[in-house]
Amino acid sequence: MSLGEKLRQARLEAGLSQRALCGEEITRNMLSRIENGAAQPSMRTLQYLADQLGKPVSFFLEEQAVVSANQKVMESARRLYDLGQFDRAMAALEDYTAPDPVYDREKALLTILVQLALAEQAIQQHRERYARELLENTDTSGIYCAEALNRQRILLLGRLDGSGRLSRQLPSLDEELKLRAIEAIRQGDLRRGTHLLEAMQHRDTPQWMLLRGEAYLAENAYQNAVQCLRRAEDAFPEEVVPKLETCYRELGDYKQAYLYACKQKK
Repeated sequence: MSLGEKLRQARLEAGLSQRALCGEEITRNMLSRIENGAAQPSMRTLQYLADQLGKPVSFFLEEQAVVSANQKVMESARRLYDLGQFDRAMAALEDYTAPDPVYDREKALLTILVQLALAEQAIQQHRERYARELLENTDTSGIYCAEALNRQRILLLGRLDGSGRLSRQLPSLDEELKLRAIEAIRQGDLRRGTHLLEAMQHRDTPQWMLLRGEAYLAENAYQNAVQCLRRAEDAFPEEVVPKLETCYRELGDYKQAYLYACKQKK
């Protein structure tokens, strides 16, 4: 984990926004650049941040050792998947060397996620034959959240089938997925939490919107967070209103931020 990633995780664990952590010492833009790996803090700045977070400076400076020859392959594949470049992610995974006790399980999971994403893309592009080939060669056995992934596979096959008969035979896994997503988001594992949310069958409920909004907020994707949280506001006002105030404040929309601050005082 890089210095920026450690800093961001420690900030989220402390329940602090970027603005709250910055104080008068540094700008929010600089903190964002540090967390994203685009800038390195001076020792004075790092000492200030460590003090604010209750961590020793050494916590942020300890480097993670390279524990596998596949580390760069996996980092590249993860990044490409997150960018939605699924063809390139699959190509990156072809350079993986097995067996590898460190990454074998993650590689198997990421391969399935890429296959499912490529299949959905192919369906949208009316490349049904390629989509069916991908789905028929997707093996979810022995994989974490195998039931959820297999559900997604069957739902996609159902779209190819056109009748929806396959998908109607499946019991809903939404409640389990929701609980796992909540746990992952609260622990700062946003990638896993997001994947769990996207695997849910019903993605238009107020609670789903609340959870997705929380994940966007933790990623500093404030505009996306607003869109989700506004759809959850009526159902969960006490949880949503302070989050919307934060989003609008970070977006520089101080009029809306003030309105939501006032709502909290009522």
